[in-house]
Amino acid sequence: MSFESSRDRTERSRFVSGGVACAATLHRPEGTSQAPAVLMVHGWGGVQDALTVPFYEPFQRIGFAVMTFDYPGWGDSDGELRNDIDPRRRERNVEDALAHLAAQPGIDPTRLVLWGTSFGGGHVVNVASRHPELLGAIAQVPMLDGMAAVKANPPRRLVQFGIAALRDRWPTTGPHYLPVIGPPGALASMDRDGAAEAMRKGTADGVAYDNRVTARSLLRMGPYRPFRRLKDVHIPLLIVGATNDTVAPFVEDRVRQLAGPNVTIETLDANHFEPYFEPTLSQNLGYQTAFLHRLLT
Repeated sequence: MSFESSRDRTERSRFVSGGVACAATLHRPEGTSQAPAVLMVHGWGGVQDALTVPFYEPFQRIGFAVMTFDYPGWGDSDGELRNDIDPRRRERNVEDALAHLAAQPGIDPTRLVLWGTSFGGGHVVNVASRHPELLGAIAQVPMLDGMAAVKANPPRRLVQFGIAALRDRWPTTGPHYLPVIGPPGALASMDRDGAAEAMRKGTADGVAYDNRVTARSLLRMGPYRPFRRLKDVHIPLLIVGATNDTVAPFVEDRVRQLAGPNVTIETLDANHFEPYFEPTLSQNLGYQTAFLHRLLT
């Protein structure tokens, strides 16, 4: 079931992933039939129209349709345990969203691009390594090494996370939630790099953001290390890393050593959230739109 707005050519639909109905939104470019398309894969606590809106129009101007979606249990998607994160399960959600996008009328299924940001950037690397038929992929400020992200937290914070996770898994008390984002020093999954202000500025009008994540989700971060699959990516992949990122630390030398010949690496002098906003946004979009142009030539 879907509807279309003639003004902005936006269509909303639902697809099933893991037995759960997931919400999706397709933004079509004007005057293009059998359009190439970008599937946007949100980050750790991401939902549709949070931080990603500035990317839609630039990609549409090139001729790409853009589809966003909510993971099961997040945003407008169904799911009983709300706001839980399992990266392996999320990769399967991405696979199902990709199949849904490929099946849409007017979309060219042979010209699909994966786009992921933050934690979703890690998902894109892993999923792209399994899909050599894709046109390309973009990983923006990607979380490539969960262990590095864990170690970026002070020891006392890690102990607090561990206690919260145990409380979450305890049969008589769970589920137990922590804020996804908070001000500096708050007990939240992200309290650095201006996270709270970024979400306030970057959430579209009308989007009610549920700022919580199950504490058990934090236990799944460390073992998740997508950098190990970089060598297996055989499609064009653009990685845009932020050199001052303390949320998903970007170790440029290590990434360059692991990346194969299909990987292009660009860097921004920015923290984790600055690439979503000006003045860094223009440079970031410049890298990405140039890459998408090259994919079509």
